[in-house]
Amino acid sequence: MAARFEGAVNAPDFPTDLEWLNAARPLSLRNFRGKLVLLDFWTFC
Repeated sequence: MAARFEGAVNAPDFPTDLEWLNAARPLSLRNFRGKLVLLDFWTFC
């Protein structure tokens, strides 16, 4: 099934200067290739 969507969407990589919570190192989309990823965006109000 993954082959069906391969190359359909080309997302840009994350900026290298972002701060990530609960991550020991900067994240890259290459680390998640072939995996299902859920990004939860939230803010302090």
